[in-house]
Amino acid sequence: MASTRPKTLTVSLPELAKMIDHSLLHPTMTDDDVAAGLAISKKYSVATACVKPYHILFAKKLLEGSSVLICPVIGFPHGNSTTEVKVFEASRAADEGGKEIDMVVNVGRVLSGKWEFVKGEIEKVNAAVVERGAILKVIFENDYLGEKEIIKLCEICTEVGVAFVKTSTGYGFVKQPNGDYNYKGATIEHLELMKKHVGPNVRIKAAGGVRTLDDLLRVKAVGVDRVGATATGVILDEAVRRGIGAQRMEVEVPPFPTEQGSGGY
Repeated sequence: MASTRPKTLTVSLPELAKMIDHSLLHPTMTDDDVAAGLAISKKYSVATACVKPYHILFAKKLLEGSSVLICPVIGFPHGNSTTEVKVFEASRAADEGGKEIDMVVNVGRVLSGKWEFVKGEIEKVNAAVVERGAILKVIFENDYLGEKEIIKLCEICTEVGVAFVKTSTGYGFVKQPNGDYNYKGATIEHLELMKKHVGPNVRIKAAGGVRTLDDLLRVKAVGVDRVGATATGVILDEAVRRGIGAQRMEVEVPPFPTEQGSGGY
């Protein structure tokens, strides 16, 4: 699909900022760390601040007066909660002010081919979220999946009518042959596969590996609407340095690497 990738994009600084969900999900983050991250979210006017459920009200208070929405994560990071727990967690998150809910699928059931269960769970969580005025992003954790599973999840999410499909949690580590743990996160190949197999009303979020402005421009060029990132300041400060401002301008899409590096927010 490389031949169909655009060579240029028309962008503005506000548009790039609104592609970013600023991720505040590391398990060791203190309240002070999260407060600092929320200040960054507010400073750059990103799309959302992505937080753990217990930080929803905390984030709501600190983001007051800004356009930044709150994006809680559900069943995070491994998707192992029962459907009933996910529905409760998602409902509570939306009731407390979460406007975009990121939920991890049951990976084990996906790999087992239990598609009726997988679809039913997504339907129930999506219904709970939508009736409370929020939207759902469904996290696949692509590092654990083959193309067959990614395609089937795209088809299910299209049938259900979720708002977004998302590549990864950023914490889906896979044991390597040398015993180390790593992951790839959002690869260009997987993003193009997802774009090919979702319907026109389902958007794509890339998470894991988008750490520079060039990374952001590359994923935008293949049809990504949103990214999860911790390097928000680095990305947007570089955009300013390159002359990207409030007015839309044409920029070149950086070359695509032949090898996709390891993940990491």
